[in-house]
Amino acid sequence: MEVKIAETKQVEFSLNDHFFDFVHDWDHKIYLTVGGYGSSKSYHIAVKLIKKLLEEKRKALVVREVFDTIRDSCYDLLMEVAEAMEVTDYITFTTSPMQVRFRNGSRIIFKGMDKPAKLKSLNGVSIVWIEECSEVKYAGIKEILGRLRHPTLSNHIILSTNPVSKSNWVYKYFFQDKAADYKVLDDEELYQNRIMVVGNTYYHHSTVDDNYFVPADYIAQLDELQQHDPDLYRVARKGRFGINGRLVFPQFEVRTEREITECIKGITNPIEKNGMDFGFVTSYNAVVRMMIDHDNKILYLYDEYYSRDKTDPEIARDIEKWKGILIKADCAEPKAIRYYKQQGFRMKPCKKFQGSREVYTKKVKRFRSIVCSERCQNIINELKELTFAVDKDGEIIEDEFNIDPHTLSAIWYGLDDYEVSDLKGGSISVLK
Repeated sequence: MEVKIAETKQVEFSLNDHFFDFVHDWDHKIYLTVGGYGSSKSYHIAVKLIKKLLEEKRKALVVREVFDTIRDSCYDLLMEVAEAMEVTDYITFTTSPMQVRFRNGSRIIFKGMDKPAKLKSLNGVSIVWIEECSEVKYAGIKEILGRLRHPTLSNHIILSTNPVSKSNWVYKYFFQDKAADYKVLDDEELYQNRIMVVGNTYYHHSTVDDNYFVPADYIAQLDELQQHDPDLYRVARKGRFGINGRLVFPQFEVRTEREITECIKGITNPIEKNGMDFGFVTSYNAVVRMMIDHDNKILYLYDEYYSRDKTDPEIARDIEKWKGILIKADCAEPKAIRYYKQQGFRMKPCKKFQGSREVYTKKVKRFRSIVCSERCQNIINELKELTFAVDKDGEIIEDEFNIDPHTLSAIWYGLDDYEVSDLKGGSISVLK
């Protein structure tokens, strides 16, 4: 690939073959990139964006559902790509405000859909990149579509996503909504053809096989998903919509207390986490104690507390033995957290945000194995056969379940500052 920069020499840069046409094509208004993990779709979007803004003076907007996630994803990726393209002499990255400025006057700005007030004006914007668009609400997408109207430059929206449930707005809008008797494109046709144009929308499908730079052991990790999580395998490895299975944690298994103890002893660098969900009178109070084998992506659930219709003083007495451990609890109950801290517990609030239920469930699903002690009967009862709720069309609702799993909430809270090793990869050599 060559990039023509006014006042400078041409820059040569290597691309994965399957993305060559995508990077150079600007003939369409909407670009939908659908792909599995490690396919390098986000990487090539960054290349496409930088190339365009080096060649033309434009203002681009990068959007994610949660603004706080942008710094460690899109912003860092753009910086890595700029360095790899050796164009950092012509681009300046700033953090306050978070922007990318080009010598020719081009700019990239960043916004989160969790702060919609900041999206009221898109003055001067002619290109929008919506990363992980399946996490963004359709109402937000419509807001951007309605406001993107540069008077002199061509307008473009680039959307990138892993192909999640067919109940998601992305599938219903760009492919088909059976309930509404609406069809644009059969996704199976896209999997076969890989690149398609329908109307003014450019469709691009990719898998890790399209990424020449990804290491073989990474592909092996994705292949392993077929055995312990076929639903995730469909999305991550094959890059296909439609999570058909309803079991939330197919990798969940039960072992004896003795086996759990021996396994935990064998962890090289164990990471301890503890979470608490407040139930008070009508619901259940749950505490879950966890140990993480980070290297092998195994979550051990080795102890629990579970009760209902008890006061805080009663619960405090019940779990008094755990005063010395750090417990992350539901941030929606600051008074309860304050009480337990007054009683000598090391308790801190977790973090919640719009869409956190789905995000945290996906985090737990990324563990290769979830191993639970047989003594934790309440965890077993709630999680071993926990299934996703489904809508009237039989499609999975990814943040709703057949029951209200209080132990899962406790796990969410306990893990809120921990990230499972992301199979999407984390370095430029893997081409994200």
